[in-house]
Amino acid sequence: MKELQPVNQNVLIELTEDSHEEKTAGGIIIPDSAKAKKNIGKVAAISNVENPEIAVGDMVLYKEFSGNEVEFEGKKYLLLPYADILSKVVETDEI
Repeated sequence: MKELQPVNQNVLIELTEDSHEEKTAGGIIIPDSAKAKKNIGKVAAISNVENPEIAVGDMVLYKEFSGNEVEFEGKKYLLLPYADILSKVVETDEI
């Protein structure tokens, strides 16, 4: 089995695809190329980063237009610098 292991303080984010078709109120189908990209993803791997604030499996919010999209063994990933991660997405209980 092969896997991607990021280096040079990079993080590998697993991208999920929206496979549902979007339409406007007038019935116009919006193509994938015109949709706004989501900038939330699941951490698949982290390179050697000192005291990382995230872990594999965490959902994170990252900078828009950051990193490089890659496809590896049928899955889509985003490889981006650790510094481009803005926050971790966590679930909390309502007060």
